[in-house]
Amino acid sequence: MKILHTADWHLGQKFLSRDRIEEHQGALDWIRTTIVEREIEVLLISGDIFDIGNPPSYARQLYYKFLTSLQGTFCRHVVIIGGNHDSPSMLNAPKELLEILNVHIVGAVTKDLQDEIIVLKNEKGVEELVIGAVPFLRDRDIRFSVAGESGSEREARMREGIVHHFEEIGKLAKPYTDQKIPILAMGHLHAKGASASPDQAKIYIGDIENIEGDQFPKVFDYVALGHLHRAQLVNKQNHIRYSGSIIPLSFGEIQDKKSVYIVEFKKNQLQEIEEVKIPRFRSLISIQGTIEKVKERLEKINEDRKGTLIPWVEIQVEMEETIPNIDSELRDFSKDFWLNILKIRTKRQHHALEELTEMVNLDDLTPLEVFQKKCNSDGIMEETEQAAVVHTFQELQDWMSEREG
Repeated sequence: MKILHTADWHLGQKFLSRDRIEEHQGALDWIRTTIVEREIEVLLISGDIFDIGNPPSYARQLYYKFLTSLQGTFCRHVVIIGGNHDSPSMLNAPKELLEILNVHIVGAVTKDLQDEIIVLKNEKGVEELVIGAVPFLRDRDIRFSVAGESGSEREARMREGIVHHFEEIGKLAKPYTDQKIPILAMGHLHAKGASASPDQAKIYIGDIENIEGDQFPKVFDYVALGHLHRAQLVNKQNHIRYSGSIIPLSFGEIQDKKSVYIVEFKKNQLQEIEEVKIPRFRSLISIQGTIEKVKERLEKINEDRKGTLIPWVEIQVEMEETIPNIDSELRDFSKDFWLNILKIRTKRQHHALEELTEMVNLDDLTPLEVFQKKCNSDGIMEETEQAAVVHTFQELQDWMSEREG
């Protein structure tokens, strides 16, 4: 049996006010082609299918068009779990209809843990694969607030709740070991021993290291994770992996390889895990240096003309004295180049202070990043308090997204 593990599609993402429809379409077309060419039988999508709880119509069309396009291929089953960016109600709305197409969705935790045990059968009705499909676990799913608890105590209770949840799912899956079929788990969280990209690490303070690699029950032959955008093993354990996002979601991810995993079993024996690189459909390029160096690099990018889509560029100009109208100067200089400049920042050396001061455009930040920067202001709160407050802010965003969905 061949299984393809992917996650973190973030359909509908706006990148500095620009949509990603062409890049997402290219990545989804590539995934479908890979499913056909490699004769994939089961597709796992480990959360964050969408970037926001109420995604634009074109993002929903990409999603449904992709799922229906799998009909008639080797792929017999698709299993999808909700991520922290997804609206559970939106994902679950077509649940019964999509099950007719053998698409199984667990958008959020329910009162019955048995709902997270997905048993897949072959054409003859014989059970061939069991999946503990655990969606993103929100605070309210696994714990109750305790008056007066500190931020560190709250995080400890969250971790305990997450570990306990996977232990219970493992117990429900264990009886299937007698059938000698693969038993897998899916999750959307930050496991200890895995690393986030710089931008993600900055955003998800207070939502890190929820579970250690060896705390996943041994009953699981493979653990397909989502949430972190880098493809990687967890704590060097070969069978516990993040597939990463399918396209780079920020300039901080431009060095990360984007890929999927193809996992092959023979009965219940793991045979091979192959990492397959996803083509880069648009280059995201970050340039830093003096204005002369920046212009040289822009000319080089224009000469290379790599990729099928025009590159997007961010620039950070280092200068000792203020350069008037630097934004207009660089845009006029490159107006006929094969590239689009999305963001220009400046770093100026203050000799008296011997430090670099960076000017940040508020439009370049997400609401969560603005909140994080405010919390980081000197003297506002302790680190443990900050983690708890940021976590609460994320929950409020989740709640608002669900209402919009």
